[in-house]
Amino acid sequence: MASRYPASWLDELRSRSDIVQVVSGYVALKKAGRKYWGLCPFHGEKTASFSVDAEQQLYYCFGCKAGGNVIGFVMEIERCSYHEAVELLAERAHIPLPQMVEDEDYERRRSRRERLLQANRDAARFYHEMLFQPAGAPALNYLRKRGLSDAVIRRFGLGAAPDEWTALTDHLLSKGYTLEELSSVGLTVVKSPEKEGGTVRSFDMFRNRAVFPIIDMYKNVLAFGGRSLGNQQPKYLNTADTPVFNKRKGVYAANLLRQERHLDHVILVEGYMDVVSLTQFGVKGVCATLGTALTNEQARLLRRFAPEVYLGYDGDSAGQHAILRGLDILQEEGIPARVLDFPDGLDPDEFIRRDGAAGFASLPALSPTAYRLRRLKDTTDLSDPEGRMKYARSAMELLLSVDPVERSTHMKALQLETGFSMETLQEQLDSLRHSTAPVAEKPKPPRPSVRKSGPAAAPDLAAQETLLSLLATGQIPKDMVEEKDFEDDELKSLYMSLVAGASSASVMDAAPDDEARSRYARILLSPTADSTDQLISMATQCLSRIRRAACQKQFDALQQRIRSMDPSDPAIPSLLMEAQEVQGKLDKYK
Repeated sequence: MASRYPASWLDELRSRSDIVQVVSGYVALKKAGRKYWGLCPFHGEKTASFSVDAEQQLYYCFGCKAGGNVIGFVMEIERCSYHEAVELLAERAHIPLPQMVEDEDYERRRSRRERLLQANRDAARFYHEMLFQPAGAPALNYLRKRGLSDAVIRRFGLGAAPDEWTALTDHLLSKGYTLEELSSVGLTVVKSPEKEGGTVRSFDMFRNRAVFPIIDMYKNVLAFGGRSLGNQQPKYLNTADTPVFNKRKGVYAANLLRQERHLDHVILVEGYMDVVSLTQFGVKGVCATLGTALTNEQARLLRRFAPEVYLGYDGDSAGQHAILRGLDILQEEGIPARVLDFPDGLDPDEFIRRDGAAGFASLPALSPTAYRLRRLKDTTDLSDPEGRMKYARSAMELLLSVDPVERSTHMKALQLETGFSMETLQEQLDSLRHSTAPVAEKPKPPRPSVRKSGPAAAPDLAAQETLLSLLATGQIPKDMVEEKDFEDDELKSLYMSLVAGASSASVMDAAPDDEARSRYARILLSPTADSTDQLISMATQCLSRIRRAACQKQFDALQQRIRSMDPSDPAIPSLLMEAQEVQGKLDKYK
């Protein structure tokens, strides 16, 4: 996966992305000896088992066995791909990506993106400060009437766009931004000279609105949503797609969602106020789509934060239709889902302000099948025999792919709702199953392991692993160790990489899977030693154990071969002599 980047560039990226500093941004670390320790961010624990090795630039958790280098850590903590992790670290370290180094236009484009993001940050600061000034009083009154506290207002960075034509534009122009920049990022509307009698006319996009900044997981202000405070239409105005913002790829409150750890599920709602209100009441893991139906890109983003998604859309018909589409999207992406059932047609904001956090916690979370059956029932006239037959047939189609336990529950309910016997419903199910039976997929053979079992068993396997960790320190002579000292194929590969000059952090990128990556990290952590002499002494002991085990295996094999031969075989004397030499080596090791 690292082949698209030059090895030298990746080495520079890792050296300029100190793993202790990066991890400290997410985990409280304390130094103990030569390593740093903290509570693992990848599984719940009360005793610190998460270790960061500053010397080898690796992390490893002795609890859940997660391990890797700084790139792997960012992948895990940010729930992102290898490429995305590299891009994030490169941006933090201000290192141009190598595939763009020869692009003469790259620096100009990068600088432009940074200026546009900075313009959004300055705009967000302006709106937020304006909220607590006289010009922002209408917006502040609106937010407080909606039950929002000053604390949650500040947490979300909510703001006010004053009822003036050019308040923000004038402010940002005075800071050196151009009209073209403000227009391209959606903060200012610029009318062409042809339509304005030869003069350029510009005005603020958001006026007389409560403002909701849209911030990504990396704390970049990408865009804004504005809620009208008067009779303006539309009621909610959102930034259109810009060079730094694509509404299909993000969710509202992603910056806060990233701070949540060990979430069982993410709650996806429709509106900004739903997110803010639920958060104020202590509900965790809440976010919203950005003025559009759930997209595949958003679904994949949500999967980084939690294994399951709860859809908490409004109780009106539009919200219910959006739930069906959302369930289809989540199913396409292989993400388990549930649907929160809000009563009385309420939206999440209205419900939690009426029933509180306890009421929200007790809401039924319907399975996708249960929700689809409910929608199907709501659109069918069960007082009509034809309607009941249609409902039963359609319901059984939905239940065809459901696990047997859930299917049994729904079939019992269908029996009561339609009057058809369980035997009839089962016959319908069997008929559907036979008519739509898929061709059986040939099972895939298990992936072969690169590890050898048997020959390289403990204790010499443990000695081989320890020897590699000693070699990785760079403090023992490389000529002490030979390739034949490693019988395990994976360890032999690690040895070859280390003697070729690769760092411990760099060999992590070559790990074929998570299991191997965990093993590499555990092996390559710096061993505890007070001096180079002690490291060399430890290496000598490991080599003695490894080579003694190898000699013993060689001696046993010779003995077995000799015993299986005819006593008159002329090769026996030479084999006996070889066995005596091996026995001498064994005695020396002992």
